[in-house]
Amino acid sequence: MKRAIALIDGEHYPNVVREALEEVSGRYELRAAVFLGGTEKINTSLAGDAKKNEYGVPVFLHENAEEALAAAMAEHRPQVVVDLSDEPVLGYRERFRFASLTLAAGAEYQGADFTLLPPSFHKLSVKPSLSVIGTGKRIGKTAVSGFLAREITRAFKEQELMDGVVVVAMGRGGPPDPEVITGSQRRVGVEELLSLSRQGKHAASDYLEDAALSWITTVGCRRCGGGLAGMPFVSNVVEGARIAETLPADLIIFEGSGSALPPVRTERVLCVAGADQPLDYLLGYLGTYRMLIADAVILTMCEEPLADASKVSEIIAGIKKINAAAQVVPTVLRPEPAGDITGKRVAYFTTAQGKVVERIAAYIADTYGCTVDFVSAELANRKRLREELAGLKSSAVDVFLTEIKAAAVDVVAEEADRRDTRVVFCDNVPVETDGRGRLSPMVTGLAFGAIKDFKELASG
Repeated sequence: MKRAIALIDGEHYPNVVREALEEVSGRYELRAAVFLGGTEKINTSLAGDAKKNEYGVPVFLHENAEEALAAAMAEHRPQVVVDLSDEPVLGYRERFRFASLTLAAGAEYQGADFTLLPPSFHKLSVKPSLSVIGTGKRIGKTAVSGFLAREITRAFKEQELMDGVVVVAMGRGGPPDPEVITGSQRRVGVEELLSLSRQGKHAASDYLEDAALSWITTVGCRRCGGGLAGMPFVSNVVEGARIAETLPADLIIFEGSGSALPPVRTERVLCVAGADQPLDYLLGYLGTYRMLIADAVILTMCEEPLADASKVSEIIAGIKKINAAAQVVPTVLRPEPAGDITGKRVAYFTTAQGKVVERIAAYIADTYGCTVDFVSAELANRKRLREELAGLKSSAVDVFLTEIKAAAVDVVAEEADRRDTRVVFCDNVPVETDGRGRLSPMVTGLAFGAIKDFKELASG
């Protein structure tokens, strides 16, 4: 029988709550109750053991109900938390907060007409690991994963850890069977990606982007669907993890997809969040859960018009309120071509949107000594992208500079091949906005921390 604790309030009469607790006891091994608040229907002390209150079980009571829940969980390690509360003590927002706290502890959160399950994580046996999760799509998670891989590889070489990293990336367009790309041994270029595309494969999948831009070995996986807490409905990531464990690597990095989490338990967790997202997506709903399980957060898109300084400050303060131990670094993403474009007339293809695209195009011209004569922000819209390319004269540019996203290969690279125009792939690199120099030490610290944790667990 599963161990359980219940959430109760003082807006219900104690005898009614006790009847509900007896119902819970018939299903689970009920250890205790957590009193969340409300005084309308109670007039007795809640403190003490089961013999000294009206509920028949020990009651955890604290001025801060979240601390009371934390104390009850620490003492009883429940597998299920049963919510017997209601409005006005627990509203919609508050319920998601308590659900996040419950799921982060690995327990189910259950109410009268719902059950939220914590994601099921497979445990690796022979390699330390780090996961990169996110709060949505198009927030720079793959760019951050690539940056991580490069920084960690560099740091490992300094410590004579020569096997480096392997990235296991899952995506909506990943391969049906996990596929290994040895980008650490050979350069994945335009010709290879075009060949994959012409075979009907998604040649702009995240694992191919990682291999091509970061020169690392990757394992490509797929997933479909994502639950509220991030569990994929189906995926082959666990199979990919088993393959990754057989490859030379000092660390395995598992890259999430959108807001879906890799279904693998890792020693450390980095969350990538977009400052352009609604606050509730990051700090409410089950964004709270993602912040709770993260050891560190990289906040991207920290620039106007995506997010002004006050919003960025509010997000950082909100994350720290949820998880005081998490490091948070605000960043912007800036393009870095994988080839020389000095003196060239450039056509730039991106998934970025709005006025920030103009700023990025100006940055490319100023930083890399070229002119940006054509810009398309329609990489994710094949119809519009083809229409824009049709209006671009063949003699207008020398280079197609493109992110490896969406239609980058099957449309942009194909058109460049037809025109005999050079293609240069473009990475997006996180750049700190507060100038505190924390980004690289933070990500390498996560890697070495993961290795330390793994060794301690293995030896203990």
